[in-house]
Amino acid sequence: MPVAMELSRIIISEINDSQVIYLREVEGDRTFPILIGIFEATSIDRRVKQIETPRPLTHDLLVSAVESMGGEFQDVVISALKDHTYYAQLRVRQEGELIEIDARPSDAIAVAVTCEPPLPIYVAEDVLTDLAQEM
Repeated sequence: MPVAMELSRIIISEINDSQVIYLREVEGDRTFPILIGIFEATSIDRRVKQIETPRPLTHDLLVSAVESMGGEFQDVVISALKDHTYYAQLRVRQEGELIEIDARPSDAIAVAVTCEPPLPIYVAEDVLTDLAQEM
């Protein structure tokens, strides 16, 4: 059963290649850190801070394209950890069918915060267990 999480923190470093976002369990104490790139981090940060851009950014474009084709974003699920790499799905409902789109967690979260209202974010229980064992 996936665990409901929410974006709790974004750490942007000007001297490191990797940035960090933290998800926090909605009804619990667990946190989930994800290393991401600077572009995804700044995209997420802009959305959280409601900073407008003069033109659509990549994640804005994806949301607009899916919605223009009649799709409705449902949620994000971080579903697997394989060889130190996380896997996620953007789940879209179109004409009653649920479509799962493979995505990097950072891009999926950027899309989640771009949607209005923001999408629910879930992490598979076994991913959280695997993370706890690695720490």
